[in-house]
Amino acid sequence: MTVAANADLLDYDEVVAEFEPVMGMEVHVELSTATKMFCGCANRFGAEPNTQVCPVCLGLPGSLPVLNQAAVESAIRIGLALNCEIASWCRFARKNYFYPDQPKNYQISQYDEPIAFDGYLDVPLDDGTTWRVEIERAHMEEDTGKLTHLGSDTGRIAGATTSLADYNRAGVPLIEIVTKPIEGTGERAPEIARAYVTALRDLLRALDVSDVRMDQGSMRCDSNVSLRPIGRAEFGTRTETKNVNSLKSVEVAVRYEMRRQAAILKSGGQVVQETRHFHEDGHTSPGRSKEEAQDYRYFPEPDLEPVAPGRELVERLRGTIPELPWLSRKRIQQEWGISDEVMRDLVNIGALDLIAATVEHGASSDAARAWWGNFLVQKANEEGVAVSDLPITPAQVAAVVGLVDDGKLSNKLARQVVEGVLAGEGEPEQVMADRGLAVVRDDSLIQAAVDDALAANPDVVEKIRGGKVAAAGAIVGAVMKATKGQADAARVRELVMAACGQG
Repeated sequence: MTVAANADLLDYDEVVAEFEPVMGMEVHVELSTATKMFCGCANRFGAEPNTQVCPVCLGLPGSLPVLNQAAVESAIRIGLALNCEIASWCRFARKNYFYPDQPKNYQISQYDEPIAFDGYLDVPLDDGTTWRVEIERAHMEEDTGKLTHLGSDTGRIAGATTSLADYNRAGVPLIEIVTKPIEGTGERAPEIARAYVTALRDLLRALDVSDVRMDQGSMRCDSNVSLRPIGRAEFGTRTETKNVNSLKSVEVAVRYEMRRQAAILKSGGQVVQETRHFHEDGHTSPGRSKEEAQDYRYFPEPDLEPVAPGRELVERLRGTIPELPWLSRKRIQQEWGISDEVMRDLVNIGALDLIAATVEHGASSDAARAWWGNFLVQKANEEGVAVSDLPITPAQVAAVVGLVDDGKLSNKLARQVVEGVLAGEGEPEQVMADRGLAVVRDDSLIQAAVDDALAANPDVVEKIRGGKVAAAGAIVGAVMKATKGQADAARVRELVMAACGQG
């Protein structure tokens, strides 16, 4: 029985009144190592197609894989951060299947002997509570290539006239993190699914093992969902929605599958075990029948030695695990005295770590937030990049803040200095000197500009002398314009008031 994309969906309240959802999340994470998993090809996103390939990652006859040590250490750190046991001995296997994006016709992965297993992640929820998600395993493997289908309206293979293969991604180090069945979530299942992937993304970013860019495919989520009538012990038939590529989409995909499956079960039909595609308008569509492990004909990889990380290595890597991101955020929020809403905004624009680093370089939290959360995020939006991708460092922003605090720059001049740094003109002090932006503190120069402004505005002078001191703003503005904003505005005002007998 099939269900149309936007029809025959059971109302969500009816779903959770009659059925208990069971979820399983499989998250694939590309590691940000310099080279691929089993060869020396560059691991860099965005290169021209098929320029980062070699006989090993193309699976040419006679080529042999060599394991990337940095990838193994990243896998161990991920396992430790997820409270997993780290295997004292494990090995790779060949996962055999044919698809054009897999040039060897098999994938080097781990089957029954993962490097990390039996862990958990305590996931923070919006209401301040946590939900423990148990981790089945985190195992190492290599990524596949990428197919681009041309000629179809959806960009998928159905209806395409041409398919192009790019093998730059083939062989990129990949960690697959698989949860145990997530039960008991009830109506909160979609929320918890999103919160889990969010927490996992934040944790991996804090570990600095991946850029976790879901929009670029370096973090991809497959969500498994099944329903069972409330009170029944055995699981229902599951579906697996593949390659969900945003946090919001994870929540939407789980909710949609719950409503779709409930409609089938409610009408007496049977859910088909299959993979499904997620569409950005919020629905899923059938993919292919879901394979079982035996379909892949796993066997041990004969060209790679087993991996046996020593206890000394594991303990050394354990010492590199940072504070959990959400605990770090709570501590920072209390130190800075900011609201939940402000903290959420800083996290959403990707500026929190940048602000914290700027504070570590000596800036106040207020000044650091003002720069990153306002001026610099505006610049990032203008350039169409993430704020973290701007060509300016927290140390440079802190240096600008220091120049303002020392009275060498006004806020207006400081913005010009930052623009110079963004343009590649050098460090803040160099930009300030090269552009001649330092605040003018020579009273003789400022007094000359004040005298000129007073002479040009006698009517304003009379108002000031008559007690309308607010009129002094016009003279101050004229002086600031004449000095290109480099005069100290407070000193200018003092000199204006003194000249008009109001000092």
